[in-house]
Amino acid sequence: MKIKFEKTPEQVELVKAMGSSNKVQALEAQDAFAAFIAPVIQEVLLQAGTASAIYEDMSYDEDDSPSIPVDLYYGEPEGSFAVWQQTVAGGLPTQQIGSFQEIKVSTYPLDSAISFDKRYVRKCRLDVVARGLERLSNDVLIKQERNAWYVVLKMLADAETKGLKHVFRSQVADNFQVDDINKAITLLKRLNSAYNGTTPVGNEGRGLTDLYVSPEIMETIRGFAYNPVNTKAAPSGGNTSIPLTDSVRERIFSAAGMSDIWGVTLHELLELGIGAKYNVLFKELANGKTYAIPGGSGTAFDGANDQILIGIDRSRRSFIRTLAVNAETGGSFNLRPDDQFLARSNKVGFYGGLEEGRVGLDARAVAGIVV
Repeated sequence: MKIKFEKTPEQVELVKAMGSSNKVQALEAQDAFAAFIAPVIQEVLLQAGTASAIYEDMSYDEDDSPSIPVDLYYGEPEGSFAVWQQTVAGGLPTQQIGSFQEIKVSTYPLDSAISFDKRYVRKCRLDVVARGLERLSNDVLIKQERNAWYVVLKMLADAETKGLKHVFRSQVADNFQVDDINKAITLLKRLNSAYNGTTPVGNEGRGLTDLYVSPEIMETIRGFAYNPVNTKAAPSGGNTSIPLTDSVRERIFSAAGMSDIWGVTLHELLELGIGAKYNVLFKELANGKTYAIPGGSGTAFDGANDQILIGIDRSRRSFIRTLAVNAETGGSFNLRPDDQFLARSNKVGFYGGLEEGRVGLDARAVAGIVV
């Protein structure tokens, strides 16, 4: 996340005033600066991060207790309904099961603080101020990302519908192929049948829409341009080394990759892959659960040799972020001068953050491929 100030006379005067020896003048300048920069940070946080495309925002007044009318989101007359959410930031997402119509969402604050020597503001070192605010914003963003993916990964590890697990192993061990995407599409379409097993009204739930993969898997996808992708054995004397069509291979080669396959958007995450933090986290959340090749026997997820690919059906509107809005400012990100510093400390600082909650309402929106 990058923040850059234009060195206009107004900004120079405001920043210099923050380092004034006049305490009242300095505090007024800090308040004005915080009010100016908070909406900028808020806008960046709303768009930044890898999980922002998965979650749908639901705002609420910061003094209220947010709730979601589940019965309006999903008509589920068959049995109970499972919801995954955290009660505290960084805590293990829990699965709440019940036949409820409305669920209360647990929220938590995500905040950070920065400070720097007053001489930097007196000299109008806008680069130092910008870097400090970047660090504060990135701290909040990192916390947001971890909590958001924590819920997704916990739901994925536990997800099971009518005895069918939502995570399966790739057809060929340690090898990702287009056949695996094809199976994930079919799996999510089957999971999204109506409660009586028929096609849902309006065909709600289109299936797999997004697939989050590691850089190593993206390397494999780039290899589709020159490697065979056929998975079926050929008749006697036939050729099994069948590549993609020339037009598709040329598109992959020319674009140095591929952004989508069969309408499934591909997203590359450095946090995925063997040894990466989301892969390690999934291993802990899976807690020895076994996953199988379709039609085969299952084995436990091995973080040292296996990696998880995360498939999402965004048409299900399963993932909700409740976001507190300040009644006075109308914003979700609050930035304030840090008044803990005495005059002898010769420092100026800010603290800021937001309050949010993450919840996963319907496990039929996720599928996973173990490679």
